[in-house]
Amino acid sequence: MTKRADFLAANRGKRAPMPGFVLLVRPRGDGDSKMRIGFTVTKKIGNAVVRNRMKRRFRSLARETLADHGIAGADHVLIGRSGGIERDYASLQFELKRALKKLAAA
Repeated sequence: MTKRADFLAANRGKRAPMPGFVLLVRPRGDGDSKMRIGFTVTKKIGNAVVRNRMKRRFRSLARETLADHGIAGADHVLIGRSGGIERDYASLQFELKRALKKLAAA
C-alpha cells in the first residue's frame, strides 16, 4: 500500500496491539482476494537507520507469515512501536501470528 487514503481507511478497521507493533486489518470488500500490506514507523521510534531497519524486519515478517495466516481480501498495516526494534525476530513472528489469529476470529 502506498496511498495515504488506504492507510486512513485501514485505521478504521480492527486493531491488535502487541508489544513490538500494532496490527491494523480492514477487509476491503471489493471482491478481490489479494492481501495488501503497509508499514508505518514514525520518527518517535528513532532516526532513519532505525526506522529503515524496523521496516525491513516488518517486510520479512510479512513475506513469511501473511501467506499462511493473513486475511484474504484485506489490507494489513504494521505500525512500529518503540519496543519493536529491541525484540528478537522469533518473538515478533509469534506476536504477528497471534495478532492475525485474534483478528481473524473477531
